[in-house]
Amino acid sequence: MARLCGLLAMLLCAVLPSPVSAEEIVRLPSADGATLPYLLSADLPAAATKPQIVAILFNGGEGVIGLTEKGIPQPGGNFLVRWRKSFVARGIPVGLIDVPSDSQGMSDHFRMSQRHFDDVAAVADDLQRRFPGTRLFLIGTSRGTVSAGYAGAALAPRLAGVVLTSSIFKATRAGSGLAGFDFTVIKTPLLFVHHVDDSCHVTPYFTAKSLAEKYPLISVKGGKEPRSGPCDPFSPHGYFGKETETVNAIVDWMMGKPYPANIE
Repeated sequence: MARLCGLLAMLLCAVLPSPVSAEEIVRLPSADGATLPYLLSADLPAAATKPQIVAILFNGGEGVIGLTEKGIPQPGGNFLVRWRKSFVARGIPVGLIDVPSDSQGMSDHFRMSQRHFDDVAAVADDLQRRFPGTRLFLIGTSRGTVSAGYAGAALAPRLAGVVLTSSIFKATRAGSGLAGFDFTVIKTPLLFVHHVDDSCHVTPYFTAKSLAEKYPLISVKGGKEPRSGPCDPFSPHGYFGKETETVNAIVDWMMGKPYPANIE
């Protein structure tokens, strides 16, 4: 009997297709012969046979994920990198942009450039070719909000919305961030997400709170004890210990469902 079961198992393995990888590194052409790698995460739940939304995610810091050198992060550090699969679990394929092959990192100046907007548009084209008829969102965290904000303004006609989490509201030596940025130039729905206890000196909560007079804001409280510096992901800046609730609230907003204005 055991031998028969083993034979049946072998036959099933020969007939059934091998499982599709949950994630894939996609390489697109960029300017001047360079290559733009991005991580496609699209292992959708069975119920999401036809996704309605796709999203492009922007890493913080200098935007370096290291897809070409290190491969797929397992799971990664940055909030959006680490919790990318939570979006997919809600039926939203995501593309996580890495830096182009001719760049060591994304400065604020680069994130505000036409070159970057063209790269973002190329990823958007590829995602929507794979998932036709979907609505496109841009989601940035920390310094990634510079990309999401400026690209959101440039590509607004084709977007369904922009989400800025832990926004860089103050200028630093690394660049101007979103200091002085006119958010009204983003002609598409805009959501702010911020942890009340974010103590990173360039991402003050009070600035997000002041913008709540004009834009929806999800305020996050609580979480786990920090295991990193205040501007790093394992702290309130990265919603440490509140990631699931934060992602779910963002997704509910994107889907037009009721969402919590306060997560505690």
